[in-house]
This record gives sequence, C-alpha cells and structure tokens, in this order.
Amino acid sequence: MQLIRRFEGAEELEAFAAELSLFARPGMAVMLSGDVGSGKSTFARAFIRALAADPDLEVPSPTFTLVQTYEETRVPVAHADLYRIRQASDVAELGLDDLASSHVLLVEWPDKVMEQAFAGRLLITLSGEGSVREATLVAAGSWAQALFRNADIRGFLAGTHWSGARRRFLEGDASFRRYETLEMSGDTAILMDMPARPDGPPVRNGKPYSAIAHLAEDIRAVIAVNAVLCARGYSAPLTYAQDLAKGLAVVEDLGRDVYGNMIRAGQDMREPMLEAVAVLAHMAGQEWPEVVPMTDGRHVIARYDIDAQLIEVDLLPSWFWPHVTGSDIPVGPRAAFDDLWRSLLPFTQTLQPVWVLRDYHSPNLIWLPGRQGRKRVGLIDTQDCLLGHPAYDLASLLQDARTDISFEQADELHAHYCDLRQADRSFDRSAFDLAYAILGAQRATKILGIFARLSKRDGKHGYLRHVPRVSRYLERNLSHPKLAGLKAWFDAYLPLGAREER
Repeated sequence: MQLIRRFEGAEELEAFAAELSLFARPGMAVMLSGDVGSGKSTFARAFIRALAADPDLEVPSPTFTLVQTYEETRVPVAHADLYRIRQASDVAELGLDDLASSHVLLVEWPDKVMEQAFAGRLLITLSGEGSVREATLVAAGSWAQALFRNADIRGFLAGTHWSGARRRFLEGDASFRRYETLEMSGDTAILMDMPARPDGPPVRNGKPYSAIAHLAEDIRAVIAVNAVLCARGYSAPLTYAQDLAKGLAVVEDLGRDVYGNMIRAGQDMREPMLEAVAVLAHMAGQEWPEVVPMTDGRHVIARYDIDAQLIEVDLLPSWFWPHVTGSDIPVGPRAAFDDLWRSLLPFTQTLQPVWVLRDYHSPNLIWLPGRQGRKRVGLIDTQDCLLGHPAYDLASLLQDARTDISFEQADELHAHYCDLRQADRSFDRSAFDLAYAILGAQRATKILGIFARLSKRDGKHGYLRHVPRVSRYLERNLSHPKLAGLKAWFDAYLPLGAREER
C-alpha cells in the first residue's frame, strides 16, 4: 500500500505521527527516510511521546548511542539512528533483531535494514522545504492493515460531530477490538473499533469455537445490547454515531472510575458493590427479548446452552492440563470430565432466562456516583450477552478472576442479592445456590484454560499470576454437595496445590 500525505508545518506532522502510534504493536517497524532536516526526528519524537502519553517526554536523538529504548511507553520502543553505520553487517551488533519481537522499531536512516523481515513495515520518506513537508508511505503486513483501518476511521469521523477530535489510545488489541478516547472542545467520547471477527478453525461439528460459544461477531451486538439496556434505565454507553458495516461507533464516555482500578487503589467499595448486586437482582426480575431490531435488520440473543458451556470448560483439558502436567490429557480422565459436566449443566438451564452479560466483573463496571440508583453502575463490554441463568453474572462479580474478593465479602453480597430476590415468588434459593456453584465452577474452569492458552499461544504470561485466585474460587464452588463427583475428579487429577503451583 502506498499513500502520500502533505503537512503544513511541524504540528501537522506531529499530529500524524501521534495518529499512527495508535496502531503500534511489538514486531512492527517504522522506517524514516529523507535528507537531513526533512522531519525524521520530528516524527520520531512525536510518535514516542504519543506512546508515552507525555508531550514533554525528553526524546534525545540516538545519533551517537545508535539505539535508545523506551520501556514505559504503551508499547516498548527502540529508536535507532543508523546514519553512522557504514555496512549492513554492523547492524547485527545493535541487537535490533532481539528487540524486534518485543518492541516497535523506529529507525532513522534505514537503508541498512530494509531487507529485514518484520510483522509490519512502514517506510516513510519525508521531503520538502520550509514549513511544508510531504510524506510518501509504503506499508506492508500489519502496517498496511493499520493504514487501511485508519483511513476508515478518518472517513467515519469526518461525517460525525467528532470530526477533528484528538484521538488517544484507550485500550485494545490489533486483531479484533480497539478503543480510543476522542477529545474535542472539552468533551470526550469513545471510538469503538470493532470490525467483524474472522472465523477460527473448526473445533467441533464443523464449527469454530466462537460460533459454539456464541461470541460476538461484530459491533452490531454491542450496539443492539446497549440500546436495550439504556432504554430500560441502565447505564450502558449511549451511541452517538455508528457505521455497522465498517464496525465503527462513537459512544458515550462513562469515565475512568473502573471498579478494578478503585479496588486496587484501596477505595471503599461497599456501596459500588452493593449497587452492582442490585443491578443484577433488578435484571433478574425482567423479561428480556431474544431478538433486538436494528437499522440493518436484527440481532439475535442466543441461549447460553449446554454446548456453549461445554466448549468453554473444554479449555481446561485442552490448555490447562498440558500447562500443569506437560502432556495431553488421557482418554479416561477426559471422558470422565465431560460426563461430569454433562450431568451438572442441565441444572443451569432455567425456564426463565435473563440477559447474562458474561463479563460482569471489575474491569467492565464503572462507578458513576453523580447518577441515581442502579444508574450509578456503568456497564461496558456487553457484546457477548446471552440468555441464561442469572447466577452466572453474580458469580462473575463475586468471583473476580483479576481482583481479590474475600469469601466473607462475597457471602455478604450473595445474601444481599438473595434478599433482593425474595419478593419474586419464583425465586428458589436452594436451586439458585446450586446453579451459582455450578456456574462458578464452570467459569473458573474456563478461565484457567483461557489463562493457560494466553500464556502458551499468545505469550501473555502475566495472566498466570491469577491462577491461584481462580483455583481457590473453583475449590469453594466444588464444596457444594452436588458437585462432589467433580471435586473428586479435580482432587484426583488437578488438586488445588498443583493448580496453584502453576
């Protein structure tokens, strides 16, 4: 892909560098070519400062050090200046090959490394005189995808109130879902970048994992779910603008008082947690639609059926077992594991399903103290909503995989939820507690598999620090008498001590 851009002054070039930094990932490389004074250093400094979210960050030229690394930026950066390198063989001594997998490379005078392979390479050739600069961009690999996507975003925003807004990275990954903060005239909003999810390989009955587990395929799901939640008085983000075909939307910014951040900061969480429980109790008392009308058709809310639950618990024998034991699970234990879950999961298939958000936990709840009642709980990451048992979201909240929720606090909040449900004559406390234990165990089992997969397949080893916490939740759920058989399986093959050690 080739693109030519013209900039009237250094500020426009710096803004463009900051815009491209939104897509930077380890393994990508930006090659800056051009004569002395063409703007290479101007671009490099703006790119690094944007990744650091610090416009005053000192970014010295690596003319004499040759390579300068930045580890505290959103993505680690290796900034190289190869002007003094006379032959390509000398480049090997700089260690750029080692840095390429963990950093985004930013290389001035890149002639000596143009033959190297990168996950994505962007060659920017700068030219011009005075304050005017022209940049010719030649992109390959992931950088070509990023430039195409950035063009989509620029075109989308141009037709909205947020045209010309300053864009800042918020969170996300390059493969499926990203979020940016839009700032303009003192107002903020969130750009959702959620293109259609590519299907993975078939894993069962010719279907990919995402189809069996009913994971959202595109942005339509979150737009549909949020619209209904807002209409019913819950604080999901309002949608200001959308392009469903391109997977883009501008939505309300609910702020940064995320429950997880508040917990880590040691803030008093009693009131926010009580209100989060009250939201679930209120949701459990309503009838929820299976079909949501949309401007381009409709969105169907699937059932959280046994096939979806089974494919999720399958992550443990597929990923966590090899992580702990170093070998594949034998046929006998695997068959016993499947049979035990097939005997338990029917107890979670309620005749009166409600909307289950599936990720109702501290990273996806935002405290809004300026609002009233249940509106004080902001709800995000709702796209994987299904129709299922209300105990699932309560287990998600009180058995948080990333944050310590003490058993004492969880018990108090569980009792509070049940007290709120007592007015509902159909509420059966013993049946609910059984479903809560089964779904808590099912969720913990799934998460152990996910964390092992993130480590093994994606190199994201940091998730493993949560394994002991999730293992303790699992053990507590297994203490329910009806789960005695499943507990015996774990005791025999993956006991608590073995899980925590990993």
